[in-house]
Amino acid sequence: MIYPDINPIAIDLGFIKIYWYGLMYLSAFLAAYLLANARAKRADNHWHAKQIEDLVFYGAIGVIVGGRLGYMLFYNLPNFLADPLSLFAIQNGGMSFHGGLLGVVLAMAWFSRKYCQSFLVTMDFVAPLVPLGLGFGRLGNFINGELWGKVTTSPFGMFIQEQGVSRFPSQLYEAFLEGLVLFIILWVYSRKPRALTSVSALFLIFYGLFRFIIEFVRTPDVQLGYLAYDWLTMGQLLSLPMIIFGAYLLIKAANKPL
Repeated sequence: MIYPDINPIAIDLGFIKIYWYGLMYLSAFLAAYLLANARAKRADNHWHAKQIEDLVFYGAIGVIVGGRLGYMLFYNLPNFLADPLSLFAIQNGGMSFHGGLLGVVLAMAWFSRKYCQSFLVTMDFVAPLVPLGLGFGRLGNFINGELWGKVTTSPFGMFIQEQGVSRFPSQLYEAFLEGLVLFIILWVYSRKPRALTSVSALFLIFYGLFRFIIEFVRTPDVQLGYLAYDWLTMGQLLSLPMIIFGAYLLIKAANKPL
């Protein structure tokens, strides 16, 4: 396969340029809104239109603010400490899923407090809305030609003409596993009433596992490299607590009534 070298600018109107990466984020939030409305129509849910709108809005703020802060703290701390204003240099890229996840958790806590409802109920409602957005984000990474996998001679690699080498298209692997496959798992699982926290637990476990596995073929961030053993990456280190905590929640949920 040959990388198509896609122009990152989707629409150029002269006075304004619209980037594919921005459209992917917009698609992610739109997908979350549509899926939330679909979930709200189920008999066991009591969500109204205003709640759905606020849910997606708060979630979007959590993703953007948390994702950027997470990247600077987890992946680029020395530069952030040397120049705190680099936090706002979003034109240079740099977003972290794990930071975005923490941002969404805080945003959902704020949302739950506003509507006087259970935070855990909110998180179980939100979990199946997230994966498709992750998939869109990874497609944005692919279009931008960033976060490539390792150099390979495997037929599963993709030849990048600009670099003159073939690499694993790890962005597409993540879009498939963390996006489509994780969405199917959570959407099907959540169609029936489940014990509190079990849906959230499944999200944590499978995202953590998928991310941990894909990191083996993904190139580590150049400013960090491998953290230990010539294979452990920051992405794996941050995913381990997700897997462990998710397993704990699932075991605990198994002993709860529906």
